[in-house]
Amino acid sequence: MKLGAFSVSLAVKDIKASKAFYETLGFTVFAGDLEKNYLIMKNESSLVGLFQGMFENNILTFNPGWDQDANTLEQFDDVRDIQKHLKSQQIKLEHEADETTSGPASFVVLDPDGNAILVDQHV
Repeated sequence: MKLGAFSVSLAVKDIKASKAFYETLGFTVFAGDLEKNYLIMKNESSLVGLFQGMFENNILTFNPGWDQDANTLEQFDDVRDIQKHLKSQQIKLEHEADETTSGPASFVVLDPDGNAILVDQHV
């Protein structure tokens, strides 16, 4: 199963303070909009999303169809196929992608410790 690009999405209290902190670790702004309270920070192949006021807890994020530079991959496992596989393994989904559609879609699953995993396809 190919899950695509990986990042950690952090629920931050002060996006400007978080941006400054991650910049001291060598991260630079890769995407996002500070005025809309979200940034994607990058250091080599490591991605950290900073999100102020968008969700309560940190989230592990996978983007099928993208590499670590947000380039579209020629071959990838569609989010709906990944979802079907997890459902066939009796994994409970918190939010499901519409399996009758194509293109961008997402689903959310919780790991055994309650950590949210977002599988978010943009292509």
